[in-house]
Amino acid sequence: MVAERSSAAGTKRSINLRIETNTRRLIDDAAAVLGKTRTEFMVESARRQAIDVLLDQRLFVLDSERYDAFIDALDNPPAPGPKLRALLRRVPAWQK
Repeated sequence: MVAERSSAAGTKRSINLRIETNTRRLIDDAAAVLGKTRTEFMVESARRQAIDVLLDQRLFVLDSERYDAFIDALDNPPAPGPKLRALLRRVPAWQK
């Protein structure tokens, strides 16, 4: 799904970044080692990181014992304690 979303757009657009000189030099050096342009290196690196972040939020693998414990925890959550009650009463930062 991640790959489908990125290739479905088809249209290329630019992204402008302001980075420190040392960071740019580091990126250029790493790209050169791999025989890539700065753009190729940055796009591939950012894309790989984005996929990892999204997969970390959606996919995890458990053996059967841990899967059973996970399902049990979902089916039998602990009773809300004072910290959870206080958290649920707080106004979210985006609503302030």
